[in-house]
Amino acid sequence: MEEVVLQLEELLFASIADVAVLSVDVNDEAVRIEAQSTVARSDCPGCGGWSRRIHSSYLRFPADVPSGGRRVVLCLRVRGFLRPVISCGHRTFAEQMPGLTRRYGGPSACGRHCLLSASRSPVGPGPAW
Repeated sequence: MEEVVLQLEELLFASIADVAVLSVDVNDEAVRIEAQSTVARSDCPGCGGWSRRIHSSYLRFPADVPSGGRRVVLCLRVRGFLRPVISCGHRTFAEQMPGLTRRYGGPSACGRHCLLSASRSPVGPGPAW
């Protein structure tokens, strides 16, 4: 199983640095991938400074596109960091994983691309002006 996880990590996250795949579960309906960041610190979106003080962690599920007819569930363990600098407006902030997450974002980068492509494709005849 460890070999499968390493192969999937290389295949799915090759262009995304500092992400470790923790587990992969494949069944007839879905592929569930659990991953987390491997960096020790994160940059504050407010002041740009970094923090290593972990405040909390939670699971995030960015929407992704189906693969091989199966639903893909990406389960990311995201850490919340504490930024105890008075001059910065952010006391806490969540780490972002470039290419996978963004602040207040829903779909993954691939999911966003597919949604945008679908929204730009013609659906039928245009207005009869």
